Amino acid sequence: MTIEIDSGSGFCFGVTRAISKAEEELNNATPLYCLGDIVHNGRECDRLQQMGLVTIDHEAMSKLHNVKVLLRAHGEPPQTYKQAEANGIEIIDATCPVVLHLQERIKKEYDADTGHHKQIVIFGKNGHAEVLGLVGQTEGTAIVIEKPEEVEKLDFSRDISLYSQTTKSLDGFHQIVEYIKAHIAPDATFNYYDTICRQVANRMANLRSFASRHDAVLFVCGRKSSNGRVLYNECHSVNPSCYMIDAASEIDSHWLVGCNTIGICGATSTPKWLMEECKVRVEQLLGSHE
Repeated sequence: MTIEIDSGSGFCFGVTRAISKAEEELNNATPLYCLGDIVHNGRECDRLQQMGLVTIDHEAMSKLHNVKVLLRAHGEPPQTYKQAEANGIEIIDATCPVVLHLQERIKKEYDADTGHHKQIVIFGKNGHAEVLGLVGQTEGTAIVIEKPEEVEKLDFSRDISLYSQTTKSLDGFHQIVEYIKAHIAPDATFNYYDTICRQVANRMANLRSFASRHDAVLFVCGRKSSNGRVLYNECHSVNPSCYMIDAASEIDSHWLVGCNTIGICGATSTPKWLMEECKVRVEQLLGSHE
């Protein structure tokens, strides 16, 4: 039996950076709040909570004064920074540089369109933290499209500028681009910007290859991870014996029966130590089976 952990899985740069910033503050015995889950993985959130990290929501933040609040990699809308300033809150900004650059591009385009005639469109998940931060750059006016089929709701007689949430599918983005190109009015302009993070996008092809060469695959990720769901679906599309789990305790020994190779992989929000735990659990289950 071969058990392989995918070397390309695990935290992306943005998440690694956010967690490092949190640990640095917590190691200084500094009380630290985090606006939302620092990463969409319950086990990693529990680990940091034990170190002293307190997760809060926007309502709770509005009642805090003169404390430190960490902003996670997903980013936040301008209103969050205004609230922090009004309450004397020190922001530890762990917004992913890729997301921050995207926010700046959208805000610059929105501000330049003084009459606000242009439709700024974001291919992303409604309500997702990153998307809320992006829409916030346009004073809430940007149009969010979750899937290619929704592109029909745009006004093709008006100018369109298309951006993407950094973790969305490249294929989906390209489908939207082609549809708009085919339907945009002759006197309207269409500009699109591929703002999908390649560290995430490139994982899809790598994970398909990884999943295809194993008899069974354990995909480890938190239930809240949007990126995890996308990547899991990619793995499952090439290997139906792919199982999503949040912890080693969820592994079912029946999944391992008759397998010669087991692959373990995860999302950009999955810690390496959790995949290692899953490998140990598989070894235990195989040992007891024998």
